[in-house]
Amino acid sequence: MPRDYQLAAAEFDRLLSLAREAADLATRNQSWTMVQAVFLVFRRRLTPAEGIRFAQTLPAMARALFVAEWDPAQAVVPFVDRATLTREVQAVRQHHNFAPDSCIADVAAAVRGCVDGQAFERCLADLPVEARAFWSVPA
Repeated sequence: MPRDYQLAAAEFDRLLSLAREAADLATRNQSWTMVQAVFLVFRRRLTPAEGIRFAQTLPAMARALFVAEWDPAQAVVPFVDRATLTREVQAVRQHHNFAPDSCIADVAAAVRGCVDGQAFERCLADLPVEARAFWSVPA
């Protein structure tokens, strides 16, 4: 059984913990909602083929969250400015969402802390330039 599946829960907990710490959230549930929302907002801007390639770089449970309930027939929407993307993230499950204005960068940092960095960068290099910007982390 591959390590990715043996340690799936622990790796997902690590992702949620990193995201919670980066965003200064109080609970694991708040972190989960933020991560899910960031994934949904990003996923809307990818074709199914691009989304599957991206998901393959994520740990098992994050990959499952990324593709869960995806309707591949849904139209791809264009990337927009970071502030608009942030508001879109914050609108997901609005009454249960405590994502700060830094949410996209916070989740990007958490994801980068849990993936194979080289594989992640190779994948991003094949996606639109806006996708690379989405997953950038300010220095």
